[in-house]
Amino acid sequence: MLDQTQDDDDYILEIIAGVKERQANKRHRATRGEMRKRADFLIEYASEHGPVTVRQLYYQAVVAGLVEKDESGYLKVQRQVLDLRREERLDYSYIADATRWMRKPTTYGSIEEALSNTAQFYRKALWQETGEVAEVWCEKDALAGVIYPITDLYDVPLMVARGYASETFCYEAIAARGDDVRPYHVYYLGDFDRSGRDAANSLHEKLVRFSEPKGIEVHFAQLAVTLSQIDRLDLPLREPKRESAADKKWEFNFACELDALPPDETRRIVQEALERHLPVGQLTHLRIAEESERQLLSAFTRQFQSDQ
Repeated sequence: MLDQTQDDDDYILEIIAGVKERQANKRHRATRGEMRKRADFLIEYASEHGPVTVRQLYYQAVVAGLVEKDESGYLKVQRQVLDLRREERLDYSYIADATRWMRKPTTYGSIEEALSNTAQFYRKALWQETGEVAEVWCEKDALAGVIYPITDLYDVPLMVARGYASETFCYEAIAARGDDVRPYHVYYLGDFDRSGRDAANSLHEKLVRFSEPKGIEVHFAQLAVTLSQIDRLDLPLREPKRESAADKKWEFNFACELDALPPDETRRIVQEALERHLPVGQLTHLRIAEESERQLLSAFTRQFQSDQ
């Protein structure tokens, strides 16, 4: 048997995807009017609710009755979003993709540049004087770009588990606490299915196991996806997997992906969870103090530059 290179594998996958898309188009080839209507919807929704993932756009297009709720529908949205971005009709910043990122140390051309950068991006620690700390965990890395605007605003870590969180990742999350033994609130977002539920339970167990020797009290809560959200928001459902013995134990005859939750709703529930732990107005007061201290840093930088 001949060995296949990665390029061969990619080529085969590309052919398969093309065949699937052509088959989908044969089932229903959209008219120009339908294409325009779908394009207008995708542009309007992404610009109003972005950053949003392509899969979230697909689910919203399903809800709006613009595509089928199957792989062919997803391929249509995926291709049209790509075309709209390349045509400069859909801003690239509206689409979230946290699955690919770059590693590079922060460096400066001079001391002056380092001081100026510090003054510009200085942030005060919001949770330094609170009686507890919070952290947000997400099952899917693609959703990190949707959630990050909130976790960034509220100065909390956003941990991407990518399915089942490893022992190492969980150990390092607790080790990063150092000597901080304040109560530890973990908010989790994942799919409503067997593997998503098991991944949440596994994460909870590991964090508790690594926290106990330090005397840290762990409070674990699943923010999404929940049964009440599925009912209240009438979220699109899918057939649950029934392949493994564990899958067959799933008690519901449906499943729901985290991507089905509208992006604004995802950000809202994360923000509400974090605000429970902060005194009213604390973020506003911190931002005022932060700006004052940033101005002091800027003045120091200017004085340093004039002395050189």
